Amino acid sequence: MLISTFVLSTLASAVAAQFSGSNLESYVGSLSLSANFDPIKASYWTGLPHHRRTPFAVSPDGKSAYLAYLDASETGVHVQQVDPSTFAAVGDAVTVTGGKEAGGLVAHNDGFALLTNEVMPTGTSNAPPGSTPVAILYRYTSGEQTFKTWLGGPDNVGGMGALASPDLNGDLAYSETAKTYGAYFVVTAYSGDASGHFGDAIQYVDATGKLTKVDGATSYWGCSHNTGIAFEAADTVPFASLCSEDQGAIWLNTGDTGMSNTGVKVSNENVQNGAGNEAMGGMSGSYSGLARFVDSGSYIFTWVSRGAKDLTANDWMGAGYTHSENRTVNRNVAIATFSDKKTLVGEQATSVLGGDGDKQVNWITQGSADCQNAHVAAFDGSSAIVTWEEIAEPTCEFIAMGCKGAFTGSYFQLVKDGKKVGMPLKSMDVYVAGDMVTMSDGRVCWPYVDMDWKLDAPVNNPSSVKAISFACMRNGAGSSTPAVSSAAAPASSAAPIASSAAPVQSSAVAENASASGTPVAIQSSAVVATTSVAAVPADSILPSFAIVSSGATIEPPSTPTPVDTPR
Repeated sequence: MLISTFVLSTLASAVAAQFSGSNLESYVGSLSLSANFDPIKASYWTGLPHHRRTPFAVSPDGKSAYLAYLDASETGVHVQQVDPSTFAAVGDAVTVTGGKEAGGLVAHNDGFALLTNEVMPTGTSNAPPGSTPVAILYRYTSGEQTFKTWLGGPDNVGGMGALASPDLNGDLAYSETAKTYGAYFVVTAYSGDASGHFGDAIQYVDATGKLTKVDGATSYWGCSHNTGIAFEAADTVPFASLCSEDQGAIWLNTGDTGMSNTGVKVSNENVQNGAGNEAMGGMSGSYSGLARFVDSGSYIFTWVSRGAKDLTANDWMGAGYTHSENRTVNRNVAIATFSDKKTLVGEQATSVLGGDGDKQVNWITQGSADCQNAHVAAFDGSSAIVTWEEIAEPTCEFIAMGCKGAFTGSYFQLVKDGKKVGMPLKSMDVYVAGDMVTMSDGRVCWPYVDMDWKLDAPVNNPSSVKAISFACMRNGAGSSTPAVSSAAAPASSAAPIASSAAPVQSSAVAENASASGTPVAIQSSAVVATTSVAAVPADSILPSFAIVSSGATIEPPSTPTPVDTPR
């Protein structure tokens, strides 16, 4: 997400150079929280740890910032104003009681807007059963609620039925030019033709809080079993959007094209059990996947992929739709650029049947390490930062899910004009756990929790924290010798973190390193073990899938018979 207006003249003379240790600043524990926060969100199916998103946004004038976080009790969302210079708290937090997810945040000069989901009031006619929450947009001005607008439920029913959102896993954007909010989020229908199935919706709300149906933009049922969302504002509606769906592709679906092949196919992906490699972050990951270049109508998108090969026809979907097999066991990082919100630069992913399904991909990494948690933000009109986390020696037990293993670093890669600049910068104690925002001085900053980050197993009963840290990356040439860290060692998530208002450079970020190893290609000669029926989530209507290991060559199972899922 980028700030809408700021002066870049002071940056015009910056020389494009790879990131070094002095480019990265951290503000460890700078933001004290008024309530406990659980920093870990379990991933779908595997339960492996993801960072729980903390939406972050900066006002158009650059003078104020806000951070949203879900209370550890999961009974409300807190929105805290933040000083954009020190990243310390300003005033008291606003609490949206009943919010179930911090799903997206927009900062205004006089307040903020929050996307969340909550249970509709008792007695609401035709409300979702079982107290299933519904997406809702809040606007606060000077600390007071200005409006609240339901984005689903009985009063906003589309052609596929009434919609609820037990998990949003989406995002919120605002266009200063169009004076319009856009929200893109996961839905499930509780009436109508799609009852019991999952999809996604794009809704638009004007600056007064009026829900507005826009032909060619509003969507009530776009991508089936959406497993990842990327969303960014444009000067006019529709906003730029991408989705990862359950039939085998990532689509640029700006407008209301959903997963129709009238959209642009960005990538072929192997899909099992409604998951597509957690390409766009999986649970709690649908943010800062798509960024608009500053003062431009062009965009950059990042995702992780196992590549695609052996394309076969998806007969259930029809002409132009394909299934594919993974090319590698691990996931690598890729980018795509768009000249405008509807136009991909270069070739789209092929739908020609055969062996090659990923020749168009612009890879950022091509190693054997597993990459996850990929995000992107723009510095200016042509430069961006792409970031991800790595497991150097992963165990990948599930074909289309995440991998586990020892965390071996966060990586930060400078990209200019769609190409890598130098080597990525590696850090062992800075992570990305919230929106990456372009600040008024040209830095890109984001929130994270200072903790001992582990990716080797699910985390049961994670401890809460009461402080948020921030990190910022500067573009251009930095010092070749990083400063010695003045911060304490990363604190355990079991305890609050001491505040530090001054930025520091960590000694852990001194290393510029390429991704590890050679890609592990998938062969066709290994034993495959299948999960038991008992391991399948109770609400799943999809068949069980194969367990594989990155420690050996594997033979992926044949693509399961598609479930008749409304689209």
